[in-house]
Amino acid sequence: MMNRVVLVGRLTKDPDLRYTPNGVPVASFTLAVNRNFTNQQGDREADFIQCQIWRKPAENVANFLKKGSLAGVDGRIRTRHYEGQDGKRVYVTEIVAESVQFLEPKRDGNGPRSEETNYNSGTRNENPFPDNDYPGISDDDLPF
Repeated sequence: MMNRVVLVGRLTKDPDLRYTPNGVPVASFTLAVNRNFTNQQGDREADFIQCQIWRKPAENVANFLKKGSLAGVDGRIRTRHYEGQDGKRVYVTEIVAESVQFLEPKRDGNGPRSEETNYNSGTRNENPFPDNDYPGISDDDLPF
């Protein structure tokens, strides 16, 4: 059997980092993933997918991603349920990420950095756009 998900999208808000009672970090975030087609009005719609990542990668996500960041998520689908305050059963479907790739260089106030860090592996890569402005995003590009 197989349960595998690969997504690329933008964070809808800053990640929420929490710690279990045993001190294990867990970060939750929502990824907006554009659909491959437009609706009848010609607008591109997006799916908003709840994601969760654990341990050191959770801290990296919380420290280096923010609202609007482009990220790739590799993980699995998890479904669970619990009893809500009204006594009804609530079902939740979410992605448990095994890795999150940061797909844009971190920006400072003066534009792109000259180097990008891959925080999942600890290696450094040269910026592929050293002499040009990195093609960033504007508020009009975001689906939220």
